[in-house]
Amino acid sequence: MSHKRVTNLFALVIVAGTTALAQIPAPPQSQPVALTHVTIYPVTNDPVPEGSIVFIDGKITNIGTNVVIPKGCVTINLKGKHVYPVLIQTYSNLGLTEIGSVGVTNDSAEHGDINPNVRAEVAINPESEHIPVARANGIGLAVAAPSGGLIAGQTALIQTDGWTWKEMTFKAPLSLMIHWPRMTGFARDDDEEAKEQKKNMREQLKRLDKAVEDAKAYMRAHESGDTTQRQQIKTDVRWEAMIPVLQREMPVWIRANSLLEIEAAVAWSHKHNLKMVLVGGYDAGCCADLLKNHNVPVILTGVLRLPSRRDADFDEPFVLPLKLHEAGIKFCIASGGASNIRNLPYHAAKAAAYGLPKNEALKAITLYPAQIMGVSDNVGSLGPGKDATLIVTDGDPLEITTNVERLYIQGRLIDLTNKQQRLYDKYKLRYEQIKQEGKITQ
Repeated sequence: MSHKRVTNLFALVIVAGTTALAQIPAPPQSQPVALTHVTIYPVTNDPVPEGSIVFIDGKITNIGTNVVIPKGCVTINLKGKHVYPVLIQTYSNLGLTEIGSVGVTNDSAEHGDINPNVRAEVAINPESEHIPVARANGIGLAVAAPSGGLIAGQTALIQTDGWTWKEMTFKAPLSLMIHWPRMTGFARDDDEEAKEQKKNMREQLKRLDKAVEDAKAYMRAHESGDTTQRQQIKTDVRWEAMIPVLQREMPVWIRANSLLEIEAAVAWSHKHNLKMVLVGGYDAGCCADLLKNHNVPVILTGVLRLPSRRDADFDEPFVLPLKLHEAGIKFCIASGGASNIRNLPYHAAKAAAYGLPKNEALKAITLYPAQIMGVSDNVGSLGPGKDATLIVTDGDPLEITTNVERLYIQGRLIDLTNKQQRLYDKYKLRYEQIKQEGKITQ
């Protein structure tokens, strides 16, 4: 092999070795940064062409076309590029699961049906390979939600960068996650299996009611002026975790899809005076008036999916966001599990292709998730005083051909290398090896 070939191969090894290293979380922003000559999409206002955005100590200080650049500012000319808020994944198991078939890598479900005290954020694995893959496509914030049982536990909103779960946690607890019992799709009514399934469903509903009633009794006892009574009651971490829910300080996120399940969940929440957010919502378009009357926001868990029933129109999931928008229901769009979060913008794009206004599709994965979660003062849009949590792209993020070139979280420039890129570099190196050995002629 010639000296030139050896040198080129060595250079490729260095590149591949560098990208194979684990990503190092970014340090806090140390000096002002200005991104100039970019098209800025604040989301809440019209786009700003050929504008500049300045951020200091993780906060945006100025946006516009005639921005004064502070002294000592790192100025980055990104002419022709676009700046958007980071995309927000509103429902996932990101950081809680790695390989579905390997039990020790899954920490998303606790044993038992009633676990309101379970906290998702403490189980986050900052080294998960799914996290850098997600952020490479612009996902800067994601909800980690526990699964399993009826009351699965407390969700958390995490940032997709950080050394530990504490550094990654943006807001926790965010909500209480409830998985509504399945009420449809049973076997034939005269079938013994169907009877057993319905019996289990009724028992699950009773357990849900009992859990809430027990938590109410616990709260009343602790709020009682009778000191002796309070001392006699042992602390129960399950019911302690339920108190913010009963006081309407924290919402319940109820995962339900069929019309019957949604109607039952709304009635149950109203009976117990709980703040409800619907998760899933495949049949939400069939009960839009009910959701609107009870002010129930909807987190649609997937637009790129099959219809929920055999007799439904093929585009049923594609037009659902438009139906909710026209009905005046607050909603946002989420994608699949941890390994598919990167596809979030394409779910919104599909909704736009089937009638949802394009600016609404963008809001459905930026502003609206932030509003539903109560964090829109800091993220979800761009403006002075808000977090410098944003992405720089070479085009429209709803287009598959668009690349995310930069991602900032609270002003920190995040490393966008990931497992997919490392695999690309690895096999590119292998291709060059074979080519230089003369086994490939083209």
